[in-house]
Amino acid sequence: MLPLALVPNKGEGAGLVRNELRIERVTLGYGKEPVLQDVNLSVQPGEILAIVGPNGVGKSTLVKGACGSLQLMDGEVLIGDQNLRELKPDRRARMVSVVSQAVNLPPAFCALDVVLMGRTPYLGWLAQESDRDHQIALEAMARTETIDLAARPIGELSGGEQQRVIIARALAQSTPVMLLDEPTAHLDLRHQDNLLKLVRDLAFVDNLAVMITLHDLNLVARFADRVALLSNGRVRKIGVPAEVLTPDELAEVYGIRIHVMAHPLDGKPLVLSG
Repeated sequence: MLPLALVPNKGEGAGLVRNELRIERVTLGYGKEPVLQDVNLSVQPGEILAIVGPNGVGKSTLVKGACGSLQLMDGEVLIGDQNLRELKPDRRARMVSVVSQAVNLPPAFCALDVVLMGRTPYLGWLAQESDRDHQIALEAMARTETIDLAARPIGELSGGEQQRVIIARALAQSTPVMLLDEPTAHLDLRHQDNLLKLVRDLAFVDNLAVMITLHDLNLVARFADRVALLSNGRVRKIGVPAEVLTPDELAEVYGIRIHVMAHPLDGKPLVLSG
């Protein structure tokens, strides 16, 4: 893995703007039906906020609203003092990057081509990627352990390999805010651990504001600074993992018996069901 300083930190698109993400009074949905209502969240630079809750509660919907790909029914999303709704797409893409669950990629594109797509917001009309763009892309691939895949067609890669390439693309985008929607879904245990350690470095060392959705509550307990628990279309509770990942809260939301104990190695919450 290359040193953290090799990839531009704090976001090339951020300028002098403080890269705090603020979601204020947001209502989101599809058609006229709201999925989430009156959501108020903030993510500070250097912080990881995990979004948790049962399937269908609106975690992915929140990510779509936070990046501007889903129109808000009400409320505002701001990065620093900039309202995302008021930004042109290229400017917005310099402020927030997204790692989604499902991405349709041209199967013939090599992995490096996909990662270079992260540099698109910085290119002029009909401009080609510069040597610096290529350097940033290759360094992002090194950090996600995809450098050996650079010349391979994306369609020949496994689901886990493709996911790591998509994360490399987000790194190459060099934004002050990063949103990740279930980024560990197709990864084995080693790559889950390596990925979330990288995400932690991006927050703590590169000073990014990171919002991530995860199903695995034990990964949340290990890597998140704060947790927002969604239930019935609203934020039910938000706080540090030990405050949110409690037997009573989780049993009420997930509808099963939950046991929580201190992890024997680090004392963080260890969540068991049944």
